[in-house]
This record gives sequence, structure tokens and C-alpha cells, in this order.
Amino acid sequence: MKNPSVQTVLFDLDGTLLDTAPDLAFALNTLMLEHQLQPLPLEQIRPLVSYGGVNLIKTGFQLNDDAPALEGLRQRFLELYVAHLADQTCFFPGMETLLESLENQGIQWGVVTNKPTRLTEPLLEAFALTSRSVCNISGDTLSQCKPHPAPLLHACKLANSTPEQCIYIGDAPRDIEAGQRAGMRTLAALYGYIDPNDPPEQWGATGMLQKPLDLLSWLDESVKLDK
Repeated sequence: MKNPSVQTVLFDLDGTLLDTAPDLAFALNTLMLEHQLQPLPLEQIRPLVSYGGVNLIKTGFQLNDDAPALEGLRQRFLELYVAHLADQTCFFPGMETLLESLENQGIQWGVVTNKPTRLTEPLLEAFALTSRSVCNISGDTLSQCKPHPAPLLHACKLANSTPEQCIYIGDAPRDIEAGQRAGMRTLAALYGYIDPNDPPEQWGATGMLQKPLDLLSWLDESVKLDK
């Protein structure tokens, strides 16, 4: 049953809509091997992915923000990642079914990510998602990015929905903060890249999803509460 109060579901990309960690880990570890460093296990890299490529490099190379080598490493990291953008990336289990179910119920969905456009667009195209989503907002679409609410409010405008009619789902504190500041209900994607030192119970989200398909039962329950 369609939830009359929910018109649009907005997803973060990395760690929420797609499991991009394997390809990001490949780029980082290839870069480390080029510098004669031991690669890191995927389990160590995965919780860091939501914080971006620069943070991955800083962790792998033990660098500070002002390290002179950081920019060169970042450029090479991006070269490696672009060349292998969707080699191992995949949907989280149940996500394809979830998107089809939302579409069948007449609920729009879109993407709001801090990933730059030159990475977001080809990644979404690789999974044939561009034409299905109502909006694709990248980190450089506007002058502000999450946790600023502007990208989410821009998504609302493109979706012709009010913030109250939208839900934002993400796997990082800044996702929940951005959604709250935009006036949306928010759901924490517990299946994503959660930093064990940053428990989602403290983020203040409206609810939590253990797996993508949990959204369907959450929507059904919210219909009952709205009656």
C-alpha cells in the first residue's frame, strides 16, 4: 500500500544504495602497493568509505590534512578508482527489489550524495539507474554539500515534493543531520559503512534499517500511524 504522506525516498549513494567499498578498496590498495606499502583488508577500509577518498588515503598513508603529498596521492587515487568504478561494486542485498517495489507503488526515489558528479553519473549509468531516479544530486551540484540541507532541499524541488513528503536514508551522521536540517524524516542504513566508534543510536534518526527491504515494513507501519 502506498504511503500517502511519502512521495519520495532519497538515498545516499556509497554504503546506502550501492556497496562501493570493494572498488574503493582496490584503488587505495593499488595506490599503497605503488608506494611499497602493505594493502589494508577490506574489513578495515569498509567503515571509512562514508568519509570519502581523502580520508581513506590519510588512513592508509598515515597522513595529516596538511601533508604535502596528499594532493598528489588523491589525484592518483581518483585515476585508479575511475578506471575500476564498477568492477566489484554491487547493490546491497534486497536493494533492487526495494527500488522496483517503490516504483510499483508510485513512490519516487532519488540520490543525494557528496560524491562528485564525474564519479556519480557514470556509476549510476553502469547500473542503469539514471533514467529511473527522479534526481541525482552530487557533492558538487551545488556550492554546499551534506551536512548542509541545501542538496536535499534541491532534491525536493526536482521531485516536486515537500520535505515532509520525503525520507532520506544514509549510513553516516552527516546524512541524518542533513535530512533533519531539511525537515525530512531520516532512516539510518545499518547495513552500510558504520564506524563502530560512531554508533547510529546517537544520530537521532527517525528510524533504522537493518537491511534495505526493511523500508517496506517501515512505510507500512507509518501508514497505520498516519491513519
